[in-house]
Amino acid sequence: EVQLQASGGGLVQAGGSLRLSCAASGFTSDDYVIGWFRQAPGKEREGISCISWSDGSTYSDESVEGRFTISSDNAKNTVYLQMNSLKPEDTAVHYCAAAVGETAQAMGSMCVLFAFGMDYWGKGTLVTVSS
Repeated sequence: EVQLQASGGGLVQAGGSLRLSCAASGFTSDDYVIGWFRQAPGKEREGISCISWSDGSTYSDESVEGRFTISSDNAKNTVYLQMNSLKPEDTAVHYCAAAVGETAQAMGSMCVLFAFGMDYWGKGTLVTVSS
């Protein structure tokens, strides 16, 4: 069974940095994508960045492009989200999620657009950015 464990959230001042980690396990092939999503109080869940495990391609939403970077460590089966120049509006619970098989093939690294289509979700980690 696929399991995802997100960690690394915390309290940081505006302009600061955090690195989130998503430890993944249970995949039976390399045909999957992992994405980072977030949900602020009173708002809908939104996609941040995604990575395709099969070809390493990545995609980030324009709201975080240039500030956030998604990467992976294949040996550790871990996906990271390096968040720099954090803003108070980045405050949210951050989740990692995965899609597998045909769903992953269809989404590719554009999975930021398809939160509803992700197959597996980890528990969130809270990021709070103070002004």
